[in-house]
Amino acid sequence: MASESSFDIVSKMDMQELSNAVNQAEREIENRFDFKGSKSSLKLDKDALVIASDDEYKLNAVIDILQTKMVKRGLSLKNVEYGKIEPASMGTVRQRLTLKQGIDQENSKKINILIRDSKLKVKSQIQGDQIRVTGKSKDDLQQIMQLLRKADLSLDLQFTNFK
Repeated sequence: MASESSFDIVSKMDMQELSNAVNQAEREIENRFDFKGSKSSLKLDKDALVIASDDEYKLNAVIDILQTKMVKRGLSLKNVEYGKIEPASMGTVRQRLTLKQGIDQENSKKINILIRDSKLKVKSQIQGDQIRVTGKSKDDLQQIMQLLRKADLSLDLQFTNFK
């Protein structure tokens, strides 16, 4: 019986957990003494997060609170891209954090090269913003997972549909 086993490599942000982390951060900002009377806010769009505050120092404090909440909820900070700090209305500043979803072409090629260089008997193919890896041995597939977990990539990877 020579059936093929496979799994998909994806890079997705759990939006429900992110929403929970944003809500927790907002509550902490409301309760903290150093933010009393501050115009600090977090606004979650579908693929970005806009943070506004009185000045750059408070903006960085809000980002620090958010990062702490994200890490506690098991969200990777690798999938967040920080925009530049720009002035906003009434003397405030804002920063846009872009949420990376899916594996871009450049990282897909890096992952394929890593898989090919491993010399294991598996095949990988890019399918849009994810990569499917197939092979006869489940042990080889698990070795590929270990290899990719240890690799220093610029995004967080999840492994789904292991069959």
